[in-house]
Amino acid sequence: MPASIKKDAETRMAKSVEALRHDLTRLRTGRASTAIVEHIKVNYYGSDVPLSQVAQVSVSDARSITITPWEKNLVAAVEKAILGSDLGLTPNTAGTTIRINLPPLTEERRRELSKHVHHEGENAKVAIRNIRRDAIHQIKELQKDKQISEDEERRAEDDIQKLTDRFVKDVDGVVKAKEDELMSV
Repeated sequence: MPASIKKDAETRMAKSVEALRHDLTRLRTGRASTAIVEHIKVNYYGSDVPLSQVAQVSVSDARSITITPWEKNLVAAVEKAILGSDLGLTPNTAGTTIRINLPPLTEERRRELSKHVHHEGENAKVAIRNIRRDAIHQIKELQKDKQISEDEERRAEDDIQKLTDRFVKDVDGVVKAKEDELMSV
């Protein structure tokens, strides 16, 4: 029983770290990345679809992203979606190709983004601690129902704590790596 609880907690904690990694890929670091525009939805024949499903998105150099819609009539819709997004980027259109130039980040903006990265890291740690709390609660319930002994309960709680420490350390590593990426000019 405690093994299945531990396995479930480990899986959920790993998902929390992966979700943090995914969220941080959207942050603009001054270098172009297709992940920056990945979440943008384009109105395509009345329904909102991800940009990657209606256009080819590629990085042409360190500071620009090139978007080539599959259909010529989508150029205006893609431009509108980029302008309407929360990115604050201006698309430049030449025929059927849309180019987005990323301006270099100011020192103030880098610090602001660094604070945001720390905030996201804290949220991930809180999620991991909540998973720990749930797992320990399940183990205490098993002990209360006399399905496991007190020694097994203590051992399982120690294992859950070690798991928590490992995943919190992973979160710290992800946050540090993103912060280093942000602060490098």
